[in-house]
Parts: sequence; structure tokens; C-alpha cells
Amino acid sequence: MSSVSTPLSAELAAAVRLLQSGELVAFPTETVYGLGADAANPAAVARIFAAKGRPAGHPLIVHLPGAAYLEQWARDIPPSAWKLAQAFWPGPLTLILARAPAVPHAVTGGQETVGVRVPAHPLSLALLDAYAQAGGGRHGLCGVAAPSANRFGRVSPTEAAHVREELGGAVALVLDGGACAIGIESTILDLSRRGQPPRLLRPGRVTPGEIGRILGASPELPESMKAAGVPRVSGSLDGHYAPRTPTRLLAPDELIRAVEESLAQGKRCGLLLRGPLTPPPVHALHRLPDTPEAYARGLYAALRKLDQAGNDVLLVEAVPSAPDWAAVADRLRRAARGSGQKQ
Repeated sequence: MSSVSTPLSAELAAAVRLLQSGELVAFPTETVYGLGADAANPAAVARIFAAKGRPAGHPLIVHLPGAAYLEQWARDIPPSAWKLAQAFWPGPLTLILARAPAVPHAVTGGQETVGVRVPAHPLSLALLDAYAQAGGGRHGLCGVAAPSANRFGRVSPTEAAHVREELGGAVALVLDGGACAIGIESTILDLSRRGQPPRLLRPGRVTPGEIGRILGASPELPESMKAAGVPRVSGSLDGHYAPRTPTRLLAPDELIRAVEESLAQGKRCGLLLRGPLTPPPVHALHRLPDTPEAYARGLYAALRKLDQAGNDVLLVEAVPSAPDWAAVADRLRRAARGSGQKQ
């Protein structure tokens, strides 16, 4: 894998050439680093799945240069989509819409819906704009499919170094835009049901309340992503964003007891805390700020450090059940459920 130290314009030109030739380019967004490929090229999209070890039935999110490109990728676009795009794009909101005929099923996981968003990171926007100015990808479509740039189901990368250490030579180029400002993946909202209310499929920085203020009503919150008629979307597995070290999510009083039990069993214990708890000395400890935005920004980097520290178990202090913590709580639940697998 190359690491380019030439001026940014040359680096972007190289990235555009690689994308147009069917190669993979990792780039930063405001949420996490994405593993990008020409979304109109099924062979290029297949490289994403191969690099990540991702099952082919899992759809990808297409990143656009701007809302003006939406009609290349979606059809029967409801007025609500345009309102939300005006309010939140560029930004961490993915819209699920009916797939336009030219969109490959390789991107949609075989479904008739497609996920699209416009990222807010200046480097990703510069890349997408340069890509569009160069004519885009196959058939002139301007979109880059980009799931998180990590092995499937593992902790998402929020720094360029995370991508390099996990995917190595599978990526032709990594654009380094520093640490991601938000740190967890975008909100996903389903607008594909004509005449039906929007549905929140994945919580993120854009909250149901903010969506409701734009649309006049809050979105539905489906009880289960396995319910009939709910599209498959990125990051919706029960176990996802997961460390290899077995991980438990515990209330503060339970956590102290679990630490004592682990130490009594001779286990190397890693802790992720957010409050003023004072546990017994452990093998590794990381504290994150006790606010949802700052916690989210540091979450994945903290999980990676603890996962690489030689712990036998990771114990994570549970976060509040308040609505503004919902996205973080979602990621922690999935991380704990998927943890402990040594693939």
C-alpha cells in the first residue's frame, strides 16, 4: 500500500485515478474512515467485500458529492428526502431510498433500496468533487461506495493508522484527514416506503428529534431490524463494532464487582470508564468524557487500544439511557455481543 506525501491536489488526483480504475481508496469522513470504490462498478465493489471479509448480502452506503447527484442513485424520491438533505447534508445522515435502475445490486445487497449520504469532512468532499469533475465512475455515475475501512464486524477506524494496520496492502491509497470529528457511524433513515412514515434504522449524531423538527413528526423506531419489510442496512447486526477481547457492558455497581471477580481469577482486565469510579488497579484503563458527543468521538480509538493491550476481558461502564446517548449505547451493545471472536 502506498502512502503519498506529495501535495494534496496530487494526492486527490491519484485517488480519483485509482477509483476510476477500480481500485480501493480509504478516506476520512466526519463519522469514520470509509473504504471507497466506484459504486457503479460491480467489480470494484467486490474488492470492498473481499478486503473486509464482508458477506455479499450486506448493502453499502453510497457517498455523493452533493444532493444534486441524488437522482443518479434513487428514484421516486419523496419531498421529505429533499428537506432532510437541505437540513443535514453534508452531514451524518444516510437516507434509504428506492434504487435507481442503473444502481448495481452489488451495492444494495440485492435489494431494491439504496443508502446515500453526503459526508461533511472537507477531504472527503474534496475527493468526491474531484471525482465528479473528472467524470465520475462507470457510466458517468458520481458516487463512491464506502463502508467503514476495517474487517467486517470489527471496531470502525477513526484514524488513518487504524486503516493501515487492519487492511494493509488491500487498499491502494489511504487519504489521511486526521481523527474523525464525530467518531461513530451516520444515522440511517428509511424513506423507501411510499406514503408511510420514515423509520430510524440506525441511531447516530442526527437524532429523531432533529429529524422530527424538519419533517413535522418523529420517525418510527422499529422494535427489530428483523421485522418484515425493514431493509438490510450497514451496521445492523446484533454483533458489530466488536473487539476480539470478550467485552461486557455493566452498570457502575456491577462493574466494580466484575473487576474484583476477574482479578480474583487471575485475569488481565481492561476497563473503559466515563465517570468518577475508582476501581482496583487493573491491567489497562481508559476514561472517556462523560458527554455523549465527546464519548462517541473517542470510543472506537479507546476500544482499539484496550483490545490491543493484552487483556483477557474488557469491562465497559454502561452509558445513560437518555435519548442523547442512544447512538453510543447502540454501538456498545453491539460491540459487546460481537466480541470475543478471534477471526
